[in-house]
Amino acid sequence: MTKVFEKYKNFLLIIVLGLFFSCENDINTVNIITNKDKSPTETSRNVEIIYSENADVLVKANASLLNRYINDKTSYMEMPEGVKVLFYDSLKNVESSLIANYAVYHEREKIMEARNNVEVVNRKGEKLNTEHLIWNQQNEKIYSDVFVKITTSDEILFGEGLEADQYFDKWKIKKPKGTISVKK
Repeated sequence: MTKVFEKYKNFLLIIVLGLFFSCENDINTVNIITNKDKSPTETSRNVEIIYSENADVLVKANASLLNRYINDKTSYMEMPEGVKVLFYDSLKNVESSLIANYAVYHEREKIMEARNNVEVVNRKGEKLNTEHLIWNQQNEKIYSDVFVKITTSDEILFGEGLEADQYFDKWKIKKPKGTISVKK
């Protein structure tokens, strides 16, 4: 056996060295192997989510696509194809509606961020248009720090930022812009 080993020793050494030097660590391959999966934990189509307290429906949200992500640090639902949200009063009347082309709901914080063509309409027909809006479910407020346009029955108002209740019934523009009519 020693003669056989001696005969093939150089050959084995060449194979081992060849394997050792032919290995390469492509950074993309390493990242794919070592990074945690960024895909959703759950994916659903044509979803309706109902939030209620004491059997009273408070909010109903519809999304054509919902991706849910859950890990140790956070859990959130992403609605990349848009969302429509209806806010109800205690008599189950729609108080306001919100639509957006994109939304993400942070479950632990109970905060929804709506982006891209956000529109809120209240029961009086007043309409808010903006590109970014945050709804804080815990304090029942909506707010924005970007350009807003509010259309009422008799005027159109512009500004930078807004604070309102979740029904968009009581609202104020943070930095109003443009011509504002004042009643005497």
